[in-house]
Amino acid sequence: MTATVKAQAGYASIMVPLNLGSGAADRVKLAASLADRFGSRLIGIAAEDFVLPYVGDGLASVDALLIEESKRAVSAELARAEAIFRKAAGDMKHLVWRSAIETPRNFVLDQARAADLVVLARQAPHDPVQGGMSLSPGDLVMSLGRPLLVVPPDVSYLSGKHILVAWKDTREARRAVRDALPLLMQAESVTVLSIGPDAEDQGAEDVRDYLTLHGVAAKAVLQTDSAKHAVNELIDFATEHGADLIVSGAYGHNRMREWMFGGMTRDLLQASPVCCLMSH
Repeated sequence: MTATVKAQAGYASIMVPLNLGSGAADRVKLAASLADRFGSRLIGIAAEDFVLPYVGDGLASVDALLIEESKRAVSAELARAEAIFRKAAGDMKHLVWRSAIETPRNFVLDQARAADLVVLARQAPHDPVQGGMSLSPGDLVMSLGRPLLVVPPDVSYLSGKHILVAWKDTREARRAVRDALPLLMQAESVTVLSIGPDAEDQGAEDVRDYLTLHGVAAKAVLQTDSAKHAVNELIDFATEHGADLIVSGAYGHNRMREWMFGGMTRDLLQASPVCCLMSH
């Protein structure tokens, strides 16, 4: 019989995809600390596909031994990922490991059904290489159906004491605020920041009041005269006010145009020095 995890209101199940990059253990530690905070189950997952050898202009007649050798090599890497996960998670009680020889993106999208929150490494152009198990956060969040906590390099803990909500009155932003409520309710301060000439029309005060009803110490800030790119404003504000988490909707190409300078999701994923919780 499967053990039942009795969790506090919040995230009952947290998932962390593994890769063999240098920061893999840091992300597990961050996910494990959140799981400990919320009394959650922690699921580690990893997937990697193997490549059949090609000869000349097409696929060679591949010997069965070569296929098995390729599978064994991938299985060994998956075992390494599991070892990293179990060591970094420590002595947590409710641990689950899942792995497969499969395309990483497809495996994660399938397995996300078992989680309330997925914790993933950022992969910006200058970030450390993650290898064959790597995933693109920007691509994944659009199809995941779960909130995605994107972690920059060298971050192994999220206090969430001071949280910045990047507010634009869209379906994606509303969902992100709702998905982030467990963290927002534990924060010492939350700022709902609306940027751009139409900031006064975005309803940030309503979001502040909504959060207040949930016991969140929130305030609304409107920046209507910004001359900077919206992402730079967000990052500068987070830095100046000591925020270690940005909550934002994740936008596809059409939604990106709704931001004053566009490219919000892509640029935030590539530039933010702090964790970002995103929902689509």
